[in-house]
Amino acid sequence: MFHPVFTQLYAIRYFQEIPDVNAALRGWLTLEDSMTQRFESHCKRISVAIAQEGFVDADLLSAQEAALLPAEERYWLREILLCGDGEPWLAGRTLVPQSTLSGPELALQKLGTTPLGRYLFTSSTLTRDFIEVGRSAGLWGRRSRLRLAGKPLLLTELFLAASPLYQEDE
Repeated sequence: MFHPVFTQLYAIRYFQEIPDVNAALRGWLTLEDSMTQRFESHCKRISVAIAQEGFVDADLLSAQEAALLPAEERYWLREILLCGDGEPWLAGRTLVPQSTLSGPELALQKLGTTPLGRYLFTSSTLTRDFIEVGRSAGLWGRRSRLRLAGKPLLLTELFLAASPLYQEDE
């Protein structure tokens, strides 16, 4: 399943600094905790629709993505729609270098319809290197390099029009 919002996710233009926005929007864009958990406070049920999942060759990464991850031949790619009560709220793209997928981190390949945040934020070894904020076709997005036990992965999120982020931004 390819969803057209992924074209917008690939086109996010990142700011050098987080723009001057109201406190509610800033809170969403700079959230260090689980976005899944934050969304759960706005609906009855969170679900995941998998758009694409599997190994991809390095040449499928953008130059920006490649610069933020170790150079490897293959990466685990997971693209999903995170839905609140069945409505798509977020498009997510996770890139995991093959070398990250060892030990407990092998579970990243077996998430299925479990939200990434449910896995990541139960780990005591999770750290975040940075959050970059951007825009694409009027939608807000962000990108983070996370580390599990020191091993990197890149998470890109695009907040879709129905997301509670935009309701609180009014």
